[in-house]
Formats: sequence, structure tokens, C-alpha cells
Amino acid sequence: MTPLPGDTRRVPLNHYRFRSVWSVDCLPSDAFDVLADLGSYPLWWPEVRRAVQIGEERAELHCRSFLPYELVFEASHHTRDAEKLVLVANLEGDLNGTVGWRIEPRGKGARLLYEQEVTVDKPLLRTLGPLLRPALVANHELMMRHGKRGLRTYIAGFTKGAVLRG
Repeated sequence: MTPLPGDTRRVPLNHYRFRSVWSVDCLPSDAFDVLADLGSYPLWWPEVRRAVQIGEERAELHCRSFLPYELVFEASHHTRDAEKLVLVANLEGDLNGTVGWRIEPRGKGARLLYEQEVTVDKPLLRTLGPLLRPALVANHELMMRHGKRGLRTYIAGFTKGAVLRG
């Protein structure tokens, strides 16, 4: 994260802000349904290794990408608005902060805006974060590429299954 010009506040080196835009070939409401189901993430996002559903709006997620560490955190929706196609969750654990999806119709598909603002509180990463920051950012970018590819594949089967059932 880069401070705005004139901003004299120091940004902690364990603080990250990410933004990604994905396009998928499906109805926005179908994308919303898949993204709202925290327990399904391991089915389509390779780096989400495990999801333990704790409640209807809460799951414990275990994530691991290329680098040899696992992040474990709870995600709990505090905004789940199917009409406005907005999802926002609080994260607590090795990552603390928020993550959200905004879904918009685009042509025959949907545009997904992913935004995450977190601090990494896993002790080893907090300690080594200043040295590893470029690698952690690259690791996150790899995870996002895999997530986008996985969601596109999953959503293709999801929508095809709906047609076959209907």
C-alpha cells in the first residue's frame, strides 16, 4: 500500500491493501451465490485448502499458496446484500481486516471487484514481513490468478448444472 501524497502517517509493513477485477461468464446472481458460500471456496480456489463452516455466515479458512506457510482465519459476512450484489466479511486470525466483493452485470456476464485490507498477524510473517513483503505480494497475486481461473471453471459447471436441473 502506498500512502497518498502529503500523507505523513506511517503505514505498518504488515498492512496490505489488494484490489482485483475478475470477469466471469454467468449471471451476476449466480456469481453472488457462489461467492457468498464460504464453505465452497476449496471446491474452486486451489489455495483455499480447507473451509470449516462455523455458522451460516462464518467459516474458518485455511489458505496456502506457493510460499511455505499457511494462513488460518475466520471470515464472517457482515454485509450480504443479494439485491445490491455486495458481500463484505471481517477476517480474524492470521489475517485481520476486511474483504469484499462487488458484483456488476457486464454484457452477458459479471464483473467482480475484490477488495481486501488486512494486517498480517501470523507471528513469523509479522516478524519477517519487512524482508518478505515483495514475495508476499507476489504470492497473493498468484493466488488471485488461480482463484479467478478456478471460479471461471466452477461457475461454468454451476450454471450448466442449473440448466440441466431446470
